[in-house]
Amino acid sequence: MKFTLKLLFLTLTTLGVFAQNSPKWLRYSSISPDGKTIVFTYKGDLWKVASAGGTATPLTLHEAHDFMPVWSHDSKTIAFASDRFGNFDVFTIAAEGGEAKRLTYHSNSEYPYDFSVDNQRIIFGGVRMDVASNRQYPAGSQPELYSVAVKGGRVQQIFSTPAEDAKYSRDGSKLVYHDKKGGENPWRKHHTSSITRDLWMYDTKTTKHTKLTTFAGEDRNPIFAEGDKSLYYLSEANGSFNVHKLLMDAPAQPQAITSFKKHPVRFLSMATDGTLCFGYDGEIYTLKPNAQPQKVNISIAADARANNERVVSVSSGVRDMAVSPNGKEVAYIFRGEVFVSSVEGGLTKRITNTPEQERNVNFSPDGKALLYSSERGNSWKIYETRINRKEEPYFYASTVLKETALITNDNENYQPSYSPDGKEVAFIENRTTLKILNLASKQTRTVLTDKELFSWGDNDQYFQWSPDGKWFMFDYNIPNIREGEIGLISTDGKGKVKNLTESGFEDRRAKWVLDGKAMLWFSNREGLKSLSQSGNTQMDAYALFFTQAAFDKFKLTKEEAALAKEIDEKNAKSDTTKKKDAKKDTTVVIEMEGLELRKAKLTIHSSNLSDALINKDGDMLYYLTRFEKGYNLWSTNLRTKETKQLVALNANGGGSMVWDKDRKNIFLNADGRISKIDPASGKQESIGINGDMNLDVAAERAFMFEHVWRRTKKTFYTATFHGVNWDSYKPDYQSYLPHIGNNYEFSEMMSELLGELNVSHSGASYNSPSANGDATAALGLFYDVNFNGPGIRVEEVVKDGPADKAGLNIKPGTIIEAIDGETITADKDLAQYLNRKAGKNVLLALLDGTTRREVVVKPVSTGEENQLLYKRWVRRNQDEVEKLSKGALGYIHIPGMADGPFRVTYEEVMGKFATRKGIVVDTRFNSGGDLVSDLSTFFSGKTYMYNSTDSRVIYSEPSYRWTRPSISLANEANYSDGHCYAFMTQATKLNKLVGQPVPGTCTFAGWEVLQDPSIRWGVPPVGVKTMAGTYLENAQTEPDIKVWNDYEVIIKGKDQQLERAVEELMKEVK
Repeated sequence: MKFTLKLLFLTLTTLGVFAQNSPKWLRYSSISPDGKTIVFTYKGDLWKVASAGGTATPLTLHEAHDFMPVWSHDSKTIAFASDRFGNFDVFTIAAEGGEAKRLTYHSNSEYPYDFSVDNQRIIFGGVRMDVASNRQYPAGSQPELYSVAVKGGRVQQIFSTPAEDAKYSRDGSKLVYHDKKGGENPWRKHHTSSITRDLWMYDTKTTKHTKLTTFAGEDRNPIFAEGDKSLYYLSEANGSFNVHKLLMDAPAQPQAITSFKKHPVRFLSMATDGTLCFGYDGEIYTLKPNAQPQKVNISIAADARANNERVVSVSSGVRDMAVSPNGKEVAYIFRGEVFVSSVEGGLTKRITNTPEQERNVNFSPDGKALLYSSERGNSWKIYETRINRKEEPYFYASTVLKETALITNDNENYQPSYSPDGKEVAFIENRTTLKILNLASKQTRTVLTDKELFSWGDNDQYFQWSPDGKWFMFDYNIPNIREGEIGLISTDGKGKVKNLTESGFEDRRAKWVLDGKAMLWFSNREGLKSLSQSGNTQMDAYALFFTQAAFDKFKLTKEEAALAKEIDEKNAKSDTTKKKDAKKDTTVVIEMEGLELRKAKLTIHSSNLSDALINKDGDMLYYLTRFEKGYNLWSTNLRTKETKQLVALNANGGGSMVWDKDRKNIFLNADGRISKIDPASGKQESIGINGDMNLDVAAERAFMFEHVWRRTKKTFYTATFHGVNWDSYKPDYQSYLPHIGNNYEFSEMMSELLGELNVSHSGASYNSPSANGDATAALGLFYDVNFNGPGIRVEEVVKDGPADKAGLNIKPGTIIEAIDGETITADKDLAQYLNRKAGKNVLLALLDGTTRREVVVKPVSTGEENQLLYKRWVRRNQDEVEKLSKGALGYIHIPGMADGPFRVTYEEVMGKFATRKGIVVDTRFNSGGDLVSDLSTFFSGKTYMYNSTDSRVIYSEPSYRWTRPSISLANEANYSDGHCYAFMTQATKLNKLVGQPVPGTCTFAGWEVLQDPSIRWGVPPVGVKTMAGTYLENAQTEPDIKVWNDYEVIIKGKDQQLERAVEELMKEVK
């Protein structure tokens, strides 16, 4: 079946041919050295236009994203980056057009910066491999600088120092660049911290790096000018990015050249005659010496390279499953739209047809209506859809539907849920208020507020009606208490909350079971727990019984239960006073006295639980869980405790389950696919979801923009918005939408918008599908970058890598002459020889002195090699600390704040280094997580007693904490909880902090995947305050001992920060 999306955003419709007299979002502009032509990116292609303006013509027309054009110095060739093979590689194309030529082949993205003075090579940035001597942390955020011949061939490393936007001087003896100290969002604006970029100059003869700027904010994009006597660059020194100029003999006195307000100046380039070219507010400007900036008037008229309306297959990836009361149809959400499919026959009907997203679909108790929330008209609203014709009993086969707005106001209203009798609808208002709408009177009443609820994002509350509609069970968030509880509240809006669990553990997702006589919920109170308090934990399913009679019945043995059932059936037959069609009593009775004693653990083994159900007799538990690989459906007989796997699913991400009305069949949504399961037999039937939908891409993007802007306005962690007038930016960025050509550009535009807030944990990213992309394999070898002979010469074999195997005897000096019979030559990128060979046997032809031989190795992926390089980096640091301290100190590195790194920390500190006098705690480049409390506790131990005999001490207390001196290392790249740790060391006086200032990023992330699942975005919903009441966001932590690792020193194997940390700690332990 085919479903057509209504056209609601007419102004954004892309026609077969588009014509723009004033196009916006012209990015990555670059003026030719002769000053005649400007090349830029528009809608994913390269375009060129006369520098005086006019009609632009396309230079590339490709389905890939082409950007970052760089001119050769003779104005004849343009280098650019393109993702034609999955990742971004460097290509060239003639300035007059023609076929693009690929120059680099590594599967890590690489970007061009400049041509060599003779135009024979192109310098570019990428992450391939440091030189073996370099002590810099091996991170993907730390690119090296390379060059490649314009004809292609072997790549040469210029230096390992992280650098971007590098440009040569006229004679090629020097390079200017801006540094890269970590992985912060590059489109973040207005921040002043240690991670912001500075300008440097590199002398190619002396290999010396000289820092040119000292501004605490961003300095970027340097270009030599005036015979290399000055630099033009972009800086936020005056508030927003503008063109600045500094003299090489007086760099401390920069001068602002432009004075644009509000929006940043981007993409600076310069012609030989001194004409500058840059972008501002989505348009291109030029600036001649001693003149004012002039906008380049550009018009574009060309065929669209892709249809705006696209057909999207509807077959999987569904969410928010609901089953009709008769069990014959299922409703769900796919890409923000409501669909209904038949349980049998594979018929599918699209219910909603809007660019905005719908969520939280459910059926009315009589099955004649669908209820859902929709983010229309700039807020969440609640709608009901009914079948219009009585002759059509099912939604999946209906023709005409009638949609009615139930709740439409300026509030955010979502997560609607019918009461059991269908007369009322519960919903969440403004994220933290639970209300009830009476459908007859249209009156609402409030049941819960932000005193009981807290929201991290849209649609994240949990509540459930009781069978009689008189109670809610909900996830209870008590202020200043970390772990969740289960709350009970009357639906009349007059009662007080009853905490049903009171455990102090994580209790959540309670369900009414046994017709309201009990509740099923999940808790980690007895589950295996991570070593860290914030790590993963195994859960169990529990039951709480609301009456003593229900609890007594649950505790019956199998034989006792069978006898009781037989007696009940006999009594029912002999009771002539009951009417056959008597309405079932659904009244829920809650006996509060002794309630806390009527609890039972239902699961035999703790596990990674996703969902669970209890049958109507109360003697079978069905639960979706993962013990080893994937999630599978298990069953436990609650009387005999017999446990078995019922259905093998091997699902990746858990799922959800619901009963049909008679509780005979289970409907399960796992990995975005719905199936029906007969629990008696274990038979599984897939629900056929077959259809496609016409998608208006421009309309969807317009909605996603609105969603991001509005949710940021509603949920940003502080009402100050860091002094930004958030409302004023909406029309500015909204005007770019018609000019966005793909999701790379959309996510970049959203990152620019969110970057205005000057906050960490923000921005947007696009995960491009690349099923046929390149995948460079790695041999686990460092190569001699100075070797120019045939083949490649090994400088070091990485420990435990593919080449470090018994019998291979590959060692420094070994030359690899061929891979899989193909001779390694200088006219081919080494990455080409290893493409798609990870995990496969590869034949290496080796030369050792005059001896030739062949060996077979199995390369690993670059990701696996990165882990090997990280372990190598840690071992080198441990060896150095061992040497410098003469065995007195230990060393550990904590790369992230999670249970895995904490286990390694505990293992090494309390094992390998248990007898050392002190420990160096290195957190440089820590990417964050949630571990600061554990580390604070672990490293702050104070011995208070000894377990001993007369002759020896067995061990001291506390036995699980480090009680001797320590010292911490941190730097500009510590992020999130990595900053929290640096702050904690000083706030608690844990130890001294050595290194560089740590930017203020101790803030909670709030990431969300949009209805286009390839796009992810976020801003922080929660901040972290000091005891003085000030936020840590943008509050940089200064180290107690400030040490800079000189580029020329660290690349030769000397870590000055680590050495100073050892020196300082040795003063304490002597």
